[in-house]
Amino acid sequence: MGNADNVYPDKNVERAHRVAIPPPQPFLKSFTASMKETFFPDDPLRQFKNQPPSRKLILGLQYVLPILEWAPRYSLQFLKADLIAGITIASLAIPQGISYAKLANLPPILGLCESPEKLLTASMLGNVVNANENPTLYLHLAFTATFVAGVLQASLGILRLGFIVDFLSHATIVGFMAGAATVVCLQQLKGILGLEHFTHGTDLISVMRSVITQTHKWRWESALLGCCFLFYLLLARYFSKKRSNLFWISAMAPLTSVFFGSLLVYLTHAENHGVQVIGQLKKGINPLSITHLAFGSPYISTAIKTGIVTGVIALAEGIAVGRSFAMFKNYHIDGNKEMIAIGMMNIAGSCTSCYLTTGPFSRSAVNFNAGCKTAMSNVVMAIAVMITLLFLTPLFHYTPLVVLSSIIIAAMLGLIDYEAAIHLWHVDKFDFMVCMGAYVGVVFGSVEIGLVVAVGLSLLRVLLFVARPRTMVLGNIPDSVIYRSVDQYPNANNVPGFLILEMNAPIYFANSSYLRERISRWIDEEEDRLKSSGETSLQYVVLDMGAVGNIDTSGISMFEELKKSTERRGLKLVLANPGGEVMKKLNKSKFIDSLGQEWIYLTVGEAVGACNFMLHTSKPKPVAADSESGSDNV
Repeated sequence: MGNADNVYPDKNVERAHRVAIPPPQPFLKSFTASMKETFFPDDPLRQFKNQPPSRKLILGLQYVLPILEWAPRYSLQFLKADLIAGITIASLAIPQGISYAKLANLPPILGLCESPEKLLTASMLGNVVNANENPTLYLHLAFTATFVAGVLQASLGILRLGFIVDFLSHATIVGFMAGAATVVCLQQLKGILGLEHFTHGTDLISVMRSVITQTHKWRWESALLGCCFLFYLLLARYFSKKRSNLFWISAMAPLTSVFFGSLLVYLTHAENHGVQVIGQLKKGINPLSITHLAFGSPYISTAIKTGIVTGVIALAEGIAVGRSFAMFKNYHIDGNKEMIAIGMMNIAGSCTSCYLTTGPFSRSAVNFNAGCKTAMSNVVMAIAVMITLLFLTPLFHYTPLVVLSSIIIAAMLGLIDYEAAIHLWHVDKFDFMVCMGAYVGVVFGSVEIGLVVAVGLSLLRVLLFVARPRTMVLGNIPDSVIYRSVDQYPNANNVPGFLILEMNAPIYFANSSYLRERISRWIDEEEDRLKSSGETSLQYVVLDMGAVGNIDTSGISMFEELKKSTERRGLKLVLANPGGEVMKKLNKSKFIDSLGQEWIYLTVGEAVGACNFMLHTSKPKPVAADSESGSDNV
């Protein structure tokens, strides 16, 4: 059994330490501390402590407006880097924006204002309002959904409820984005094949049925042009990935595709031979749309639902992107501030003819690789987009829609992270199931179905973790007082007369009955094993509670029942390493008085050593009887 008895080298010492019970705290103070940790784990006010009023005012303004923090340190070198980065991302944002507006069934010119969560907006609103038959109502509902999303996002940040987004796990996002990208790529077959009529459904079966039943309407000219530009875009991305200093090739590829595509159509008059073009685009800044928010529409419920779903997804994506690049740059971002910023941006956008946006990974990556230093690069991009709106929109007249479809497909293929799915399969099969559930739900059902399936599976896993926590048998590592799982450490020895169990979760009403039954089964199995092998009979059941962070009244009742059950079997229940919150509740419930504080120890090693000492002194055994097993050393 190793050297567990070394905990008590002096046999005259009954025990080394007693487990302390935390001093009682007023309920209001305890509740306030718990709420503060839940909603303010980052303690955003810590920087204001011990500061004079003037400094607090400056810090407060910098907290709300980060530009006030970095603007005083801005330099000419920063401006040069931000100027290059801003122009680079503008070259990507302009053609992508027009493409995404087309994807969301909105006027192409709106795409120059923002980049939306395109698929969600198109699919959810498109189920109730046809964008071609009633474009005005569809547009107003899109603005309303954007407003709802912005209010939701800002509210989550203000109320410090950002942890809700954490329920969208990494596996959920991987599967959801891959499914959405697959559906988007399939829908672009309309543009690639030059079809004028297409299904409004987003599922795979509807899309393929629409494509196959219109084979006689396929336009080979459009298909050839689309395949050529798609090959060019993918080739540009390939070279950019091979060498990071060539990032600009991929960044400029959409704009060059638009340029050469428009030039080719203009010179060959391809618009007269089945190649569809954007056509006339109105110049000028888009008008205010605050009066177009359709709160009185009979479809307001759909707009609200669309705003909530798209807002949460956009928020999860934006924060994930921000955290990714914060890791690269070694700085910290405040998730709640990000939510407020994204939300206020969408509220303002909904009132100025824009629709849902977030921080897309593609543009963030281009901005990062282009060497941006501050947010000024986004200002440069905005100025470039504004110049395009005011003066350059006629240049997009001959832009073929098939080129926009190619740009969308190339962008969407980057969202199908098959390597992440393979990694999930190797690491965690359940996470892989969540990922595939989201993917299959989106591809064969709808965006809503995929999201519900993925979140449902994720919540099911959380419930399984809570309701069925793991318990494991511990053994003594030879020549130490360390106790570890006998499954993980095959060399760990069972201690004669002891069953040592570790519980790895808080004990609540959801798992207390299971834990009581599981511990009883462990005891039955151990007694059967000892009887069959003829070893020393079981005398102590030691529960390692180091991982039990909290307990409720159902858990306390479980311990009371377990104590009675072990006593009926002639066994003694021993607790090791209980946390402060657990000790406080066990003490208030009088369970400690019932069990006896002498049966609660700081560590498993101390518990085994003390019990062995009491066993040795109360029931001495002849040395010869146990000399072979080495138990005479205890």
